[in-house]
Amino acid sequence: MENFIVSARKYRPGIFNTVIGQQSITATLKNSIKNNHLAHAYLFCGPRGVGKTTCARIFAKTINCENITDKIEACNECESCTSFNNSSSFNIHELDAASNNTVDGIRTLIDQVRIPPQVGKYSIYIIDEVHMLSSQAFNAFLKTLEEPPAHAIFILATTEKHKIIPTILSRCQIFDFNRIKVDDIVEHLKFVAQSESIDADPDGLMIIAQKADGALRDALSIFDQIVSFSGNKFTYQDVIDNLNVLDYDYYFQLIDTFLSCDISKSLMTFNSILDNGFDAHNFINGLSKHFRDVLVCKDVETVELLEVGDAIKDKYKVQAIKCSINFLYKGLDILSNADVNYKTSNNKRLHTELVLVKLCNILDNNNNKENTIVKPKEETIIKPKEDKSITKQEVPEQKVEDKPKPVENPEQKQYVPSTPSIKNLISDDKTEENIVEDKDNNVLDHVQEEKEEAFTIEQLTEKWNKYAGKFENEEKRKFRILNNAKLVLNNDFSIGVTAANQIHKETFETDMHSETIAYLREELHNDKITLNVFAEELAEDKKILYSDNEKYNHLAKKNPKLNDMKNMFKLDFQ
Repeated sequence: MENFIVSARKYRPGIFNTVIGQQSITATLKNSIKNNHLAHAYLFCGPRGVGKTTCARIFAKTINCENITDKIEACNECESCTSFNNSSSFNIHELDAASNNTVDGIRTLIDQVRIPPQVGKYSIYIIDEVHMLSSQAFNAFLKTLEEPPAHAIFILATTEKHKIIPTILSRCQIFDFNRIKVDDIVEHLKFVAQSESIDADPDGLMIIAQKADGALRDALSIFDQIVSFSGNKFTYQDVIDNLNVLDYDYYFQLIDTFLSCDISKSLMTFNSILDNGFDAHNFINGLSKHFRDVLVCKDVETVELLEVGDAIKDKYKVQAIKCSINFLYKGLDILSNADVNYKTSNNKRLHTELVLVKLCNILDNNNNKENTIVKPKEETIIKPKEDKSITKQEVPEQKVEDKPKPVENPEQKQYVPSTPSIKNLISDDKTEENIVEDKDNNVLDHVQEEKEEAFTIEQLTEKWNKYAGKFENEEKRKFRILNNAKLVLNNDFSIGVTAANQIHKETFETDMHSETIAYLREELHNDKITLNVFAEELAEDKKILYSDNEKYNHLAKKNPKLNDMKNMFKLDFQ
C-alpha cells in the first residue's frame, strides 16, 4: 500500500513561479537575487498558510543554486538543489523558535553561524515562529543578527509581527504576506483535483476556498477531508454536509419570506436550521453576508466583488432585482445591531427570532389585515343639480371608543384640540358649498370655515391664566414659564409672548408652543391666532445666572485674576 501524502505537502511550490497569490513578494526576491542585493536578514510575516515558510525555502534554495535559470529560478539539478530536495542540505537550516526559545538555544545558533558552508556561497537559517523567542533570547540574538558573517543569511517567519521587539524589526527587510484570494485558491484546487483525477464540483471548491479564509494550506487540508468523505467525486451538497455549512438556498428562501412579510415561514425556516445543528450567531453573520452579496449585485460594476460560483451568482442577480436598495440597507442595519447585541442577550433564540420578525416588517404587503392599513377605495359621487361625476375617496369605517363624559368642573376640564369629523367628511348631505373641485377636476378638498372672532387683551389674559393654572400642581416648570410671560395683542391676532429669559423661551418653543396655540384658538374661537416668542432683555445686574459659564464670567469681571489662575492650572468645567 502506497503511503499517502497530504496535498499541502505533495503540491507545495518548489520554485517562485508556482507560489500562489504572492506575486509582488516573489518578484522582489527574484530581483534581489538577480542584482546580487541580498540582505543579511529578512522577516516574512502574515497569516497562516499563505506561503511564508515555502517562500523562505525557495529563496534559500535559489540563492545557493549553481545554475540559476534566466527566469531566476533554481535548476533543481545541481548538487545544492538536489541535496535540498532530498532534505540533506548542510547549508540550509530550519529551526523552530518554539522549541529553541531560550538564551542557550540562541547561543548554540550563534556558534553554528560561524561555520562556513560546505557547498554553495551561503548558510541560510530559517527560523519559524520567531515571535516565540523570549525577550532575553531576542537580546542575545541582536548582535549576530545585525553583523553576521558574510556567508550567513537569516530568514525569520512569524504570524504575529506585533510580538517582535522593534530592535529586531529594524535589522530586517520586512515582507508582509497577504491572504490568498478566493479565486486563486479555487484555481489551485482545480489543478490539484485534475492532477489527482478527482471530479470536483466548482461550487463545492468555492465553498472550500471561502471556508479556508485566505489560507491555501487550510484549503488543501479541507480538500483532502472532502475526498476522504466522498471519494473521487464530490458535489456541492457533499461539501456543505461535511463542513456543516449553511446552504445558500436557506438564505435565498429567507429573503423571499422577508419580501412577502411571511413571519411564520421565516420562523419555521430558522427552526429547521437549528434542528440541523447550526449556531444562531453564525446564522446571523451568514444572513448579513447574504444581504451584502445581494447589495453588490445591484450594480454591474460591483458584481465582481461576489465570491461565488457562476450558477449561484445568477441566483444572486435574480434576487437583487426583487430587492430595493432601501430594503437591503435596513436589513443590513438590523442584522448589524443583532450581531452586536447577540452576546449580551439571555435568550439567544428569541433574540434571533425577533430579528427575523423585524426583517419581515421592513416591507408591508398587507398580508396581515390586523397589522395593516386598509387602502381607500374609489367610488363615484354625483354632485347635486349636475350630471357630472367626480371621484371621491371612501374612508373605511373605524370603530371609535365611547367618548368620556364631560367633566362637570370647567376648571379641571382637559383641553383637546378640535379636529374635523370623519363622518362630516363622508356624510350624504354634501353640498356644493363644502365640496370644491381642483383645476384638473381630479381631487376634492373639504372646506371648513375658519373661525375669526375678535377678542380683547383682557379675554386673552383670562384664557392664558386659566391654561397656566392647569400645570400649577403637576408641572410647575410649565406653570412658571406661562405665569411669568408678558402678553401683547396685535391687530392681526398675532400675540407677542415675552418670556422671562432665554431658557424659558427655548423651553416654550420646544415643549409648549403647539399645545398653547391650539388651546387659545379653541377657547377664543379664532383660527388666525399666532404666537411670537421673545426673551426679555434684563440689565446686567439683574440677570439670573444659570450656567457655569455665566457664573464664572460674572465672577471674572469682578476679579480678573480668576482668568490668570484658570489659565495657569489649565482648569475647565466638568
